[in-house]
Amino acid sequence: MQHFISIADHTTDEILHVLDTGFRLREQRLAGERNDPILAGQTLAMLFEKPSLRTRVSFATATYDLGGQVIVMSGDEVGLGVRETASDAVRVLNGMVNGIAARVFEHKKLVDMADNAEIPVINALSDHSHPCQALADVMTVMDEFGRDLSGKTFAFVGDGNNMTRSLATICGKLGMKFILAAPAGYELDDEWVDQIKQQVPGLQFDSTNQPKDAVAEADVIYTDTWVSMGQEDEKLKRMQDFRQFQINQSLLDAAPDHAIVLHCLPAYRNIEITDEVKDGKSSRVFPEAHNRLHAQKGLLAVLMG
Repeated sequence: MQHFISIADHTTDEILHVLDTGFRLREQRLAGERNDPILAGQTLAMLFEKPSLRTRVSFATATYDLGGQVIVMSGDEVGLGVRETASDAVRVLNGMVNGIAARVFEHKKLVDMADNAEIPVINALSDHSHPCQALADVMTVMDEFGRDLSGKTFAFVGDGNNMTRSLATICGKLGMKFILAAPAGYELDDEWVDQIKQQVPGLQFDSTNQPKDAVAEADVIYTDTWVSMGQEDEKLKRMQDFRQFQINQSLLDAAPDHAIVLHCLPAYRNIEITDEVKDGKSSRVFPEAHNRLHAQKGLLAVLMG
């Protein structure tokens, strides 16, 4: 593994290696031991064009715990595509740091960076995908059902967005069936679905406009905010269109008793998910958030260590 831009770029073995490393490092930390100083003497540059809580804290803490250091830069400060091109910026960073984690608006910036980088480039979120979150999500599902997830069913209730793409892809890599329940007009586009099925031949993908049909056999029920950053002008329409897609007790009652509920956060409480479910016995939302730290430790150890 040279970079981590999209789940589709990596084999199942590579993904499992990252996760296994994350599990091992988590066990060290939970046992009260210091993690191995895998990144001693190394610096991770973190670039944020979008606001961040989990991504920023988890990457920084992961780097410190592994003996490295971080430099954090805002999008305005660097000005990718404004002050200088993404390719020029990364060619400068090649000679100064050991890795880059970038949270950007346009996915193409990450591709341009990776094409010109001699150091690892990590997608910390783009408009196309969020592979680091998908790693933490899968780690959380493994905590619940074991390391072999083949045959499990993953239901995503909400928008066909960057999170949906990463989750559908990683489900295909690990043998899980993926079902998207989205309002008409908000599904993943057919071109992308056809493309990912070619890249991940084992992907079992289904789509429906009926949330209760999607969760009927689900082991995992997942949702995300209905209005992502940059979609504020669509808020009123989206709130209306998604009103039947809330993760609430009625929907949870339509799923198997053992099903767990995940949300990548931040969540608008009692909008896409009710307090009753988010704070209920089926929720794994906060362990999922904590696993961002451990999954990204595994990723940094593999890419930079």
